[in-house]
Amino acid sequence: MRLQYPDTIRIIRVPCSGKVDVLHLLRAFEKGADGVYVVGCLEGDCRFNQGNLRARKRVEQAQVILQAIGIGGDRVQMYNLASGDGPKFAEYAVEMTERIQKLGPNPLKAAKQKKAA
Repeated sequence: MRLQYPDTIRIIRVPCSGKVDVLHLLRAFEKGADGVYVVGCLEGDCRFNQGNLRARKRVEQAQVILQAIGIGGDRVQMYNLASGDGPKFAEYAVEMTERIQKLGPNPLKAAKQKKAA
């Protein structure tokens, strides 16, 4: 099965979504990402016990920080799905891409461009 999702999506694989730290999420925005989403296994179904719950908490922390600094907490999101649910992954990719398109580019990009000019 070949999944169709927007080519703007960059996948970074980790052994468990619980390995994703708030700093990883914030660094993505610093480097120019317009949005970030974390996909973890279904809640209660993590083979590393509570990794996906840790990831959700970290995504929520990143949302608060991004909102406070004016980038927007809606630019980072957590999704849960079963490992065999590829079509749902593609659906989330499209959903997140549409959300980010509505929000516009990362405000840090504009600030960097002004600074460079």
